[in-house]
Amino acid sequence: MTQKTRLRQELKRQRRRESKALKALLIIAIALAAVYVAGCVYFSSHFYGGGTVFGVAIRFQTVETVKEQVKEKVGEYSLVITTRDGEETITAEQVGLDYDDQGEIDALLEDQHTALWFLMFATTQSDQEIAVAADDSLVASTVRALSCMQEENMTAPTDTCLVYEDGIYIIQEETYGNQLEYDTVYPVISDAIYSGETEISLEELSCYVAPAVYQDTEELVAECEDLNQLIDIEITYDFSDRTMVVDGDVIAEWILFGDDFTYEIDEDAVADWVYQMAYQTDTFGLSRTFTTTGGSTISLKGGDYGWCINRDSTTAELLELLAAGESVTVEPVYRYSGICRDTNDIGDSYVEISISAQTMWVYSEGQCVISTPVVTGNSSRGYDTPSGGVWAVDARITDYTLSGQDYNSEVSYWLPFNGNVGIHDATWRSEFGGSIYKTNGSHGCVNTPLSAMKTVYEYVQIGWPVVVY
Repeated sequence: MTQKTRLRQELKRQRRRESKALKALLIIAIALAAVYVAGCVYFSSHFYGGGTVFGVAIRFQTVETVKEQVKEKVGEYSLVITTRDGEETITAEQVGLDYDDQGEIDALLEDQHTALWFLMFATTQSDQEIAVAADDSLVASTVRALSCMQEENMTAPTDTCLVYEDGIYIIQEETYGNQLEYDTVYPVISDAIYSGETEISLEELSCYVAPAVYQDTEELVAECEDLNQLIDIEITYDFSDRTMVVDGDVIAEWILFGDDFTYEIDEDAVADWVYQMAYQTDTFGLSRTFTTTGGSTISLKGGDYGWCINRDSTTAELLELLAAGESVTVEPVYRYSGICRDTNDIGDSYVEISISAQTMWVYSEGQCVISTPVVTGNSSRGYDTPSGGVWAVDARITDYTLSGQDYNSEVSYWLPFNGNVGIHDATWRSEFGGSIYKTNGSHGCVNTPLSAMKTVYEYVQIGWPVVVY
């Protein structure tokens, strides 16, 4: 075979191969065209998108089948509500929920570009909202009927606050409780139902009533620090053999808390405390017991000796001391004061006069410095010397003239203790003691021998208690 013949044969084979390829391509093109046309026809009534309607996948489905499934799913709808105490559920039946066809699904198909159906697997679409209808009155009553909405199941939140505990103020943590309000919960649940949500958390949606003040509030922390400085002081009232102390425990009872992290001292409470202190420690005009020289214990009441706190002035001073914020030891402000501030305020320096024994004793720092007979008031004429109480020496006078309706007497020493009644020397008398006082006694004074009176005057000072019984 010649070279020329071989070339002719090869050319024929090439032409046959090209013809077959063209036929194959034509067949494929016809097939693809057929498939495309079929797809256009199919997706003119079916969805190719990858989205959902009310949770129903729509791809490859017709409008009618999607609607049927949506209606069925709406009927099966339930909303799970997570609360602080657990979970509760609301069903479609409870609220009369139903599909409200407003043409959204039809419009979704109409908006579909049928010619682009072949790109369906690359097509995505978010969940399409649809209209649902519910009976609002049923929604409202169902919300109100929830267990979490019952008053007896709710605990209100509490604000953080300052409490006094173990000698200091501490910030007590707030509590959150589980209190809900209908006006807050209803719109949240209603919106969830109409939007087709299946789960909501009342916590995450901030439905719970919250505390107004939290433990990290700067103003509260500052207030706590200020109060702890205040209660750290001690104001001690000294009563010689005992004390009364205003400390943190006492001050804490006087704190009045106001708005906006403010506080103040309750002045009425302070005044009450001072009143109680006075009630426990005042002796002026009150009953007291006394052990006589003879060893008997008697009860005394009356007289002008003793201690009496000026309550108003002491309260005002105490408030000033609290404001100063320093620990101090002080005495109350007194309206009347004595010589000894012990519980036994007669102390160990006093004058003792016994009417029945017609004797006077003077004690200085517990030692009897003189014992002397005396003559007291004339009982037959009604000039009895006041007795049964304790009086204070009002003055110390020498070379004094005693005068009255029917007398005018010069004395060397005069110690008055009850108005015009006092202790003095009586040089006009030659005898003392016994029963002289019954018929020939004084006008009420305590007549004393001059020699004894000199010693009495030497020791007795203004304010000394005079016990007469």
